[in-house]
Amino acid sequence: MTSNGIKAIIFDMDGVLIDSEPSWQQAEFETMQALGLPLSYEDTLQTTGLRIDQVVSYWYQRYPWANYDNANTAKAIVDKVVAQIKQNGSAMKGVENALNYCRQHHYHIGLATSSSTAIIEAVLNKLQIGQYFNAIQSAEDLRYGKPHPEVYLLCAQQLGIAPHQCLAIEDSFNGLIAAKAANMQTCIIPAAEQAQQARWVLAEHQLANLDQLAELLLAN
Repeated sequence: MTSNGIKAIIFDMDGVLIDSEPSWQQAEFETMQALGLPLSYEDTLQTTGLRIDQVVSYWYQRYPWANYDNANTAKAIVDKVVAQIKQNGSAMKGVENALNYCRQHHYHIGLATSSSTAIIEAVLNKLQIGQYFNAIQSAEDLRYGKPHPEVYLLCAQQLGIAPHQCLAIEDSFNGLIAAKAANMQTCIIPAAEQAQQARWVLAEHQLANLDQLAELLLAN
């Protein structure tokens, strides 16, 4: 892929580097159930890739509840996720191989995530992978989160690489839209049970896991 001008690989975090999406779903489900919302566990898939304040707002717009406090509800969810990561967090298949390959072949490596700084720190500490990243960008304090492209554009800027020379690796449709809107090449690694969905055609590439990234980069 270097022949196509790719100089940087920018990774999403949740569901790409760490198997945290089930933790997010469980935390979101439990918190919303406690507020009396008629959500099923499967309903939480609708908010995958969104920033946490957007998640809370998303459900409030559909099922308004009394004493709405976005920040406190968001914190309740994040605290549950951080605790789960610290206790049970595990890397997605192929993470260390992919990061080593990118570093050995002199790609700039970025992290662009909707997650908060607290989640980022928990993940990097748990997986011991912080040393690989040349730039880390959270959408936590940005005006917009994914699917807006801002977090990807800022990560590319921090890396000093033009967006069209970046390959973004995502697991969610909201994240994929963000990367496409940032004018980046895209690679989607959806959850296995979602792998056959037609919407992934939006991405230039689709992989089963990060162990396949080196082959993809070599082939292009």
